[in-house]
Amino acid sequence: MVKKSVLIGLFLILLAIGIGYFYNSKPLVNDELGDYCEVDSDCVPNNCCHADSCVSVDNAPECEGVRCTLSCEPGTLDCGQGSCGCVNNRCSASIKENR
Repeated sequence: MVKKSVLIGLFLILLAIGIGYFYNSKPLVNDELGDYCEVDSDCVPNNCCHADSCVSVDNAPECEGVRCTLSCEPGTLDCGQGSCGCVNNRCSASIKENR
């Protein structure tokens, strides 16, 4: 009977280690800024109008019904002046310099 309880205990320990391994396989990140990403498509502009930075899609602004001016503001993602991307697991805006 002792051997059976030892085997059950060993099994439970191995099970806990296995669950811990798979649970921790995705990096745990303190995402206070709301900009954690894994690929570029995880990132979107941080504002509905004239955005100058990016956040994760989970923190995308609600833009339904928002009307923006059609001006291309410098230093923003407007009019193809920049794009959102994932750099070192953080959403980042890449804005082209106006020359």
